[in-house]
Amino acid sequence: MLLLAQISDLHLDGTARSTERVSRVMDHLRALPRPVDALLVTGDIADHGDPAEYRAAAALLAAPFPVLPCPGNHDRRAAYRTALLGEPAADGPVNRMHRIGDTAVLMCDSTIPDNDDGQLGDETLGWLAATLDALGPRTPALVAFHHTPVAVHHPLPDRFPLTDAPRLADLLAGYPQVAAVLVGHAHTAAASTFAGRPLRVAPGVTWTLRLPWEGDAPADREAAPGIAFHVLDDEGTLTTHYRAVH
Repeated sequence: MLLLAQISDLHLDGTARSTERVSRVMDHLRALPRPVDALLVTGDIADHGDPAEYRAAAALLAAPFPVLPCPGNHDRRAAYRTALLGEPAADGPVNRMHRIGDTAVLMCDSTIPDNDDGQLGDETLGWLAATLDALGPRTPALVAFHHTPVAVHHPLPDRFPLTDAPRLADLLAGYPQVAAVLVGHAHTAAASTFAGRPLRVAPGVTWTLRLPWEGDAPADREAAPGIAFHVLDDEGTLTTHYRAVH
């Protein structure tokens, strides 16, 4: 059994508010009686993409378990690489594969520089296929990125979707070992399906999306930050539990 936590949309901006909310979530995760096997952070880690925001994120996200990030549309690749990952600056997609126990977690870059839309594009889709090929059909895998590949039925996140979602669906059709797709971006805990797999949307840390039937203002800044807990069992079934951290 694999136990993963997922958070998303931290939007660290140097303010006491954003720092406190991320600290609250990380304190909760570090204090769990049974540690998670890894934490996924699915994008919009920084609000402006400034190096100082990533240096703050690196300190706040330090944990006794692996922390696996991917960028979102508010992130900037060069500063993300240098200040968060400690790598040389580069402009290409930030794609990483991590082995957590017997499972491969593929953290993909769905960002388009200077554009809020999402796109995996030729390079990332090619990397995804090559990585899954190398892992082989007996290695269970999870695919994670920032943008939602399906509508969440709110005009704000649905305005900036994953634009090449059909290409990803076609690719996943050839890899039944992919157990689920995990994303952020929408600032709301949600569950759907994509390409015949479970699709899980992480809640936001900075604020929660108020859905159309809940009111006109989209950002509920008073709602507690959220965490998704994903349990992948030995049969390849994913179960997700959502928690608010007060």
